[in-house]
This record gives sequence, C-alpha cells and structure tokens, in this order.
Amino acid sequence: MDFDSLMEFYAEDATLVVKPGMNATDKDQMRTAFEAIAEHLKNQLKVRQGRIEVIERADTALVIMETLLDVEGQDKPIVRGATYVFRRSAESCWLSVVDNSYGTSILDA
Repeated sequence: MDFDSLMEFYAEDATLVVKPGMNATDKDQMRTAFEAIAEHLKNQLKVRQGRIEVIERADTALVIMETLLDVEGQDKPIVRGATYVFRRSAESCWLSVVDNSYGTSILDA
C-alpha cells in the first residue's frame, strides 16, 4: 500500500476514527493506524464506494457514503454508513479533516 499517496488526501489537522472511542488526531498517528490496520488484515482489505451524498457549503463538505469493505475470506462486503468532512485548501484541493467510516454507529458503541 502506498501510504505516502494516501496521506496526501488528508489535512495536517485531520482526525481518523480508528474504531469507536479511538481517534488518530494528526497525520503521523493516522499513518501509524493505517499501517497497523493493513498489517492486521494482511493487506487484504479492499475499500469501495457505494451510494454517496455530498452537502457542500463554502469551503466545507459533509460526505455521507456507503463504504464497502471487502475482506478476504468473507462472502459479502462489510457495509458501513460512513461520514466524512472535507475542507477546501488554499490550493483549492479538497482534503479530509474527519474520516469516520463508522458513521453514526459510533453512538452504539
């Protein structure tokens, strides 16, 4: 996995919900979390996009999306109702500032 390229999609002050109750709160922590997840899943996780809704205002966007996680050995993908927040950078690029693939299910934890 190309973690350098992955991290280019995130703002310096981004937050990743690693699991309910555990957040990575900067790019260094996020990269460590992504590397640990990939190692734990033996680099077999494939992430796909399902339905998506984008609510945009000025330089902020809320993205509500079905995230489909294909894990080797499972017949069906894991489907999550994810929520993400993006901010437009000074260079007009959209960068993720909150990556929450658990969506509102973190309330159930």
